[in-house]
Amino acid sequence: MSLSRQEVIKVVNRYIGVSGGYLGDFTYNSHADFYPEYCDLDIDPYAYPGTTRERFIEILSTQSAHDQAKILRGVLDRFDDNAEHPNRSRLRPELEGWIARLEGAAVVGVDTPKQTRAVVVRALADADELIRTNGATSAVDRIHTALHGHVLALCEAVGIEVDRETTMTKALKLLRQSHPALAASGPRGDDVARVFGAMATVLDSLNPLRNNASVAHPNEELLNEPEAHLAINAARTVFAFLDAKLGATS
Repeated sequence: MSLSRQEVIKVVNRYIGVSGGYLGDFTYNSHADFYPEYCDLDIDPYAYPGTTRERFIEILSTQSAHDQAKILRGVLDRFDDNAEHPNRSRLRPELEGWIARLEGAAVVGVDTPKQTRAVVVRALADADELIRTNGATSAVDRIHTALHGHVLALCEAVGIEVDRETTMTKALKLLRQSHPALAASGPRGDDVARVFGAMATVLDSLNPLRNNASVAHPNEELLNEPEAHLAINAARTVFAFLDAKLGATS
């Protein structure tokens, strides 16, 4: 999905900055040099009417999503964080999230389950919005909460005793052991069961990632976008599988 008008204006007014009608410290010439030097794009701003600000807005608004990502990367490279522009440090993760979206970082799709806890529905919606606006790093905590809550709800639906202290890993193990729909069956059932078991082991690593490298806590170091997508997609894959197998029976 391409940048919205609101996002383009946010880049211009709040990240680059406009003062006295000037866009950052761009001159006509440095603006023309910006696209080949920082974005690897052959764009001639002199072909567009208006001021540098108006030309930049028109150019950024009309490029393909892929080229919009290149321009945003160029903006991050060209306009460094500094004390004169405190907004840049705060807004940088948001722009990085837009870049990931524009570059088509794949996210496994998950439908909202019909039977689950209210917190799961809310956490899934929050995760989608955070991925869209701030990037995958900001959504790791929400997808962890969604999957944990949904596994607990699935356990409760078939009478497996769990409580808020039951970890996601333990609850998923209980569900795998007790729910007949998750028993090995069908073509290569044992192999499928091993894949699912391996995914459950992968999810066990979500706990330290969520606790020590996400925005769930004031951690000094956060997951990079590719690693955050890996964690989110692992959780969403299990989520989608559980809902496909148990959605009609829970």
